[in-house]
Amino acid sequence: MDVGRPNQKKRAIIIVLDSLGIGSSKDAVNYGDEGSDTLGHIAELCNAGKANSRCRLQSGPLHIPNLARLGLADAAKESRGKPLPYSGKPSVIDGVFGFAQEISSGKDTPSGHWEICGLPVLFDWGLFPNTPNCFPKSLLEEIISKGNISGSLANCHASGTKVLEDFGEELMKTGRPIFYTSADSVFQIAAHEKTFGLEKLYDLCEIVRKIIDPLNIGRVIARPFLGDSASDFSRTSNRRDLTTPPHGPTLLDHVSEAGLPVISIGKISDIFAGKGISKSVKAPNNDGIINQILDQMKVVNEGLIFANLVDFDSKFGHRRDVSGYANAIEEFDKRLPEILKLTGDNDLLLITADHGCDPTWKGTDHTREHVPALFYSKKVSSKNLGFLTTFADMGATISNHLKTPALKKGVVCNLW
Repeated sequence: MDVGRPNQKKRAIIIVLDSLGIGSSKDAVNYGDEGSDTLGHIAELCNAGKANSRCRLQSGPLHIPNLARLGLADAAKESRGKPLPYSGKPSVIDGVFGFAQEISSGKDTPSGHWEICGLPVLFDWGLFPNTPNCFPKSLLEEIISKGNISGSLANCHASGTKVLEDFGEELMKTGRPIFYTSADSVFQIAAHEKTFGLEKLYDLCEIVRKIIDPLNIGRVIARPFLGDSASDFSRTSNRRDLTTPPHGPTLLDHVSEAGLPVISIGKISDIFAGKGISKSVKAPNNDGIINQILDQMKVVNEGLIFANLVDFDSKFGHRRDVSGYANAIEEFDKRLPEILKLTGDNDLLLITADHGCDPTWKGTDHTREHVPALFYSKKVSSKNLGFLTTFADMGATISNHLKTPALKKGVVCNLW
């Protein structure tokens, strides 16, 4: 393949709808997730009139005319083996669509994103057991000593909102941060921005990151919150992820090494530990991230713009909020035409996800699912790609569009 720079500037935009899975994958049984279906179950409950709450701006069937126009409903039908109930059926499909299977060993955020970018995680991350006092005593003692704190609270598997209800007030009284984890390879630290201090929280996370590196833990996550009591505690937008660096080159490295800009929006830079990133832009929520996508598309005319819309996962998937998740999908759908309008003749847009997080499923963790692979370009017409055997096929296709060196994993999708 010719990897020389093209005469015309090429640009790619990747938008990850964090956790928007479209049906359980073939190996979901190994994860206890057989039958999970994030988009499908949300759509079914909307269709049954069971997702009509005040947090959803409309009622009835899930209304996704613009995503359906790019082939989301068709990809979901292929993945789940039955039609997706929704409203806003388009007269034509303008996108190239398919559904992709993850080959990485985990169903976590870094694994999904890295695999999209050609670097599947074929090893097992370190995990903490789902037992009371799940962190080793020696580990806690080292963190307490080096972090200069008096102790820690929780020290267990927990949901991010429940752990604040249970331990937030005690943190404010004692000054002890909340340590917790999940089924993912994470060490999460929650602390009050005012009574504990935001910078102190960040510093503690840096210390913990160094301590747990030998344990092969994927992320240390700072979870700051505000509020005066358990009834009004809420997490702020000042989250910070300290991710272990990717274990090899990714699409981002290839693009940046070719002299092209790589613009990270949202938590992308954190997920890749800053590797291959030219510029990182933050935003507090989905709406702000979409605004940043539009702003960057107006000024960056080549290279890669890479965004993650985190609210789907953090605010609605993990919290098992069907109505809120449905509303977030519909709100993104409303704004999708703004993105399509700025998509030029030499652009390739990819809309996908990194894993599932079915809000109807047991527990509060991610679910092992297929993800949509929706490509849009003014130069391609409707096509069904069918089943992609790895997320890396999407990254390979983006790499081919940008004329950067081929990734080690992934097959280029024939969009024409």
